[in-house]
Amino acid sequence: MFQHCLICTDFSDGLQRFASFISNLSRTGISKFIFLHTVSVWEDERIANIDSNKLEQSKAYLQSLIKEVPAEVEVKIEVSSVRYLDQIHQLIKREAIDLILTGMPVRSDLENKLFGSHTLSLAKSTEVPVMILRPQLISTYTSEELSLRCQHLWQHLLVPFDDSAAGRYVINCLKQRLEKSSDHAVQSCRFLWVVEDAARRPEVMALRQSEAQKKLNELEAEFSPLIPQVSTEIRLGNPLPEILDAAFVNDISAIAVGSFRANLLDWTVPSLTDNILGRSWFPLLFFSPKG
Repeated sequence: MFQHCLICTDFSDGLQRFASFISNLSRTGISKFIFLHTVSVWEDERIANIDSNKLEQSKAYLQSLIKEVPAEVEVKIEVSSVRYLDQIHQLIKREAIDLILTGMPVRSDLENKLFGSHTLSLAKSTEVPVMILRPQLISTYTSEELSLRCQHLWQHLLVPFDDSAAGRYVINCLKQRLEKSSDHAVQSCRFLWVVEDAARRPEVMALRQSEAQKKLNELEAEFSPLIPQVSTEIRLGNPLPEILDAAFVNDISAIAVGSFRANLLDWTVPSLTDNILGRSWFPLLFFSPKG
């Protein structure tokens, strides 16, 4: 589904460990890996200074982690003092990146507002899909566990869907990539529609469920030629806990989510996707059109 992957690490997120599992990662169909680490040039608030020794040490550290690279796979290391987002956009163009792997800790909305997030800033500024992994998990996997995880990053996908603009955007992105892919990295896909039960009137809820099932049936027919196993599910209740519970009980590898916002102002309005980004421990495959 993806071919050229950019892995961004600040060395505190654990993502540098992927350098030791290139052979496992390549089984997902990826043929090029670029590891990016940026070093701040600011010694304090007033003085900027490029520490060439730190740049070399960081590059040597990443290089030391790389093991067992298949002959058909290309691996590059980029250590730079260029601003994080600027460097990513340069690499996207130069290396034809079609997937970005990055870490993002589980934090509340308030914490994200106070401290910001490179990942959220990245999601607002690129159309390249972003695979978001939790540093708290990656750092605690044993080598055996991480080896297996690398082979199945998106083997079993959960796709929340409610026929919104964001939902349709995710569906279109997935379909386009699956149609072009021959690696069969996605083995199963579960489409989930959570009908909020605020209405409470039985006839209204029955109508909503009927409409949801009809659209889910259309998705199942649309994706069945592309994925070995396609299933659908309707739940009633609060979308966020129902989505997280569905991921848990169905042995999901990653949750595919997206945002479709017309301009940067729209990013100030909370959404279900924002809540999933902040609270899900599951890996997230995030699609967002450039704002």
